[in-house]
Amino acid sequence: MEFKENLKKYQEIVNKELEKYVRKQECPEKILNQSMEYSLMAGGKRLRPILVIATYELFKKDIENCMTYAMAIEMVHNFSLIHDDLPGIDNDDFRHGKLTNHKKFNEATAILAGDGLLNQAYILISEEILKTVEDENKNCIKLHNKVRAYNEFSKAVDRMIAGEYIDTELEGKEISKELLEYIHINKTGALLKLCVRMGAILAEASEDDIERLSKYADKIGLAFQIKDDILSEEGDSKITGKPVGNDKEKGKCTYVSYFGIDGAKKELENIIAEAIKEIEIYGEKAEFLKQLAIYIKDRNK
Repeated sequence: MEFKENLKKYQEIVNKELEKYVRKQECPEKILNQSMEYSLMAGGKRLRPILVIATYELFKKDIENCMTYAMAIEMVHNFSLIHDDLPGIDNDDFRHGKLTNHKKFNEATAILAGDGLLNQAYILISEEILKTVEDENKNCIKLHNKVRAYNEFSKAVDRMIAGEYIDTELEGKEISKELLEYIHINKTGALLKLCVRMGAILAEASEDDIERLSKYADKIGLAFQIKDDILSEEGDSKITGKPVGNDKEKGKCTYVSYFGIDGAKKELENIIAEAIKEIEIYGEKAEFLKQLAIYIKDRNK
């Protein structure tokens, strides 16, 4: 088989494999997912994943063992292309004969699509490692937990990017309480939840404990953003370092814009109470976590 035929064969393998990782589900950030797919599946030579596969085949033939890594490299490559094309870098209008991502969508979406592809690469690799550890190293608990924590990290950044995208896209628009909560939990809460989950996982906590603490984290993450919404409306700019009314001026979707200032404060009180209730089972050992929740509610910056 000639080189061009081999190249085409590999390209078909890569494109078919990449299709598995294109996120098609209906969700609030579906336009972001379409933006990621637009660049990832725009064509190109696929030289990077092909090099991975071809080099692997020098020694072994079960290429499925290297496929995840090959796909991750292609995602990172496309991340770099999206960002290279941006006005602040190369300012290109076309790639592979098609409009560049920021021309097809918009600059903000292109930036976040690149971020999403970069992070998706980390998710792929960490999930592959995690699966290997579970299958072949049943007794390597510490290794498993470290890899699992890394996987959690990647997923959390992914949610943060999605939340940031939705928050940007919905400025000036009316939304439901459910979508408002979705934005807050992802944009701000994802990394706070990650901190709690990583700590629990690395400490070899039980799955019940991890899930219980995750519920606590979800609530303090949501509370943190609600408090930010309140401070944006009536905080002291000399303390917060941000102009008062900035969210309102930009038309941002906040708990204050949805519930009003008093309603947002009531929601905050209720959510913090729920967070504390989640960890009552730990008694005095969780006193710091309880106080931390209260601090989030009462802070002035």
